[in-house]
Amino acid sequence: MKLLEERIRREGTVIGDDVLKVDMFLNHQLDVGLIDEMGKAFYEAFQTDGVTKILTVEASGIALAALTARYFGVPVVFAKKAGHRNVGTDLYTATCHSFTHGTDSTICVSRRYLHEDDVILIIDDFLADGNACNALRKLISDAGAKLAGIGIGIEKGFQPGGAKLRAEGIKVRSLAIVESMKNGNIVFRSDDAER
Repeated sequence: MKLLEERIRREGTVIGDDVLKVDMFLNHQLDVGLIDEMGKAFYEAFQTDGVTKILTVEASGIALAALTARYFGVPVVFAKKAGHRNVGTDLYTATCHSFTHGTDSTICVSRRYLHEDDVILIIDDFLADGNACNALRKLISDAGAKLAGIGIGIEKGFQPGGAKLRAEGIKVRSLAIVESMKNGNIVFRSDDAER
């Protein structure tokens, strides 16, 4: 998605060779117009897959998931990080490792919101090693639901997550794939077949 790539080039900040900071428009301050266009792109990619719900992890995936769900006309369910007293105890749970924070956390979804007749589209802002996607896949599997695919705002193509998911036959659509960020220079993958 050229619009997203241009915005990353213009405003993104590279930290080291593996952290891309885009909090000024995607996951702290939100450019709702841009995120709406991203949601539309996900709809175009998955509109024939029978999606009944969108699933993401709190917190930075919620805005992108919500604007995607708007096009599908389906609810968003977001996996909460453990510790919320108001979620209850009848939960699907999974352990999720955060690449950015370098920590593990337990994520959970109430069993009231995922069902075996659901077809779930995972939406997230970033894909690096695939840990969040795999934790969400576990929740989907535990519910007996079907995975429609995975929509990612920005994929770090130099990390293994996307390649591993695609090798498993999962439909993954990334709107921007960063091939490298060496010395602060952001290079995007140009091959649309991988997206």
